[in-house]
Amino acid sequence: MIKVIFLRLIFGAKCAIMNLRKRLRRRGEQPRRPFSERRQRAMPSLKDLAKECGVSVATVSKALNDQPDIAASTRERIRAAAHRMGYLPNAAARALKTNRTYNLGVLFVDERQSGLTHEYFSAVLDSFKVEAEKRGYDITFINHNISGKPMSYLEHCQYRNVDGVVIACVNFYDPQVVELVNSDVPVVTIDHVFNNRMAILSDNVSGMKALVKQAYACGHRRIAFIHGEKTAVTENRLTGFYQACDELGLKVPEAYVRSGVYHDVDRCAEETRALLELPQPPTCIIFPDDFSALGGYNAIREKKLSIPEDVSVMGYDGIYLSRVVVPPLVTYQQNTVALGRTAADKLIEMIEHPRVTIPEQIRVSGKLLDGGSVRIL
Repeated sequence: MIKVIFLRLIFGAKCAIMNLRKRLRRRGEQPRRPFSERRQRAMPSLKDLAKECGVSVATVSKALNDQPDIAASTRERIRAAAHRMGYLPNAAARALKTNRTYNLGVLFVDERQSGLTHEYFSAVLDSFKVEAEKRGYDITFINHNISGKPMSYLEHCQYRNVDGVVIACVNFYDPQVVELVNSDVPVVTIDHVFNNRMAILSDNVSGMKALVKQAYACGHRRIAFIHGEKTAVTENRLTGFYQACDELGLKVPEAYVRSGVYHDVDRCAEETRALLELPQPPTCIIFPDDFSALGGYNAIREKKLSIPEDVSVMGYDGIYLSRVVVPPLVTYQQNTVALGRTAADKLIEMIEHPRVTIPEQIRVSGKLLDGGSVRIL
């Protein structure tokens, strides 16, 4: 008898489990609304806000767009309700109304393949991004293809429908870059000048002159310069180097000016070795950037020489690395915050006020950073 009851209990439990599984399967088979649809249905509209606040849709729109012809108390009440209800403006609707997408393109092509680990340019672009977002804009990186389909930079800008583009760290002589610059798309370049185009420039002439004059003030008369590859930046720094030497009455042997590569430790180490092999080697070497100066540090120590007792060293950029190497590097710090912020400000000005914005070249100054890499002779 007990055995029969026990079997019935087991059978009943199995049936209950099977029925539960069937109900769960049926529930799982019911189609669910897409996530985007659920979000859209949960998102309050202007009409919802107007109903909540007891005002018209037009009044809500004016309050959210900071129009001056409504009372401040009404504006604050509507904005508080929008925040409480989780209202966000519809980007597509705003684009239709303003004829703008509020999307800025960034053209950044680093041939050294360091990408956004390039501390100088990453700092400039971060400042650009912060200012753009503060003004209500998003950013999109521009490249050569979409899903494997090749396209020019201009075609990508048109595909993404960007309002304007900032161009930094590219081959400015690339035909595709020139095509983009000569198009109707508003463009701001960083550290390069095109005719009748907006350009934000780090003052490389003054920066290089500051380094040479600092070395001279420390007693150095044999000053060498390893510069980067041929760019507008390099040309300006070479101009600053020769101008400073001329003003100080220094004669610079041709062998003291070497062609290196930006952000290339190995190449700068090679050029440093060549300088140290000269019959009369320099007492101070200026490198194209702080990162490349590491190659100089290595090459000098390979020769069993010390910095700054035997050879003094200077860098350029003023990145964090220059503060933590031993000894800390004397360098010229570029104002990356001002460069990025000014680029964003001028690009948005061109987009929002095209008829009154005049293309100009804006130079941004930096500052000399002291360190322990230059000996006082």
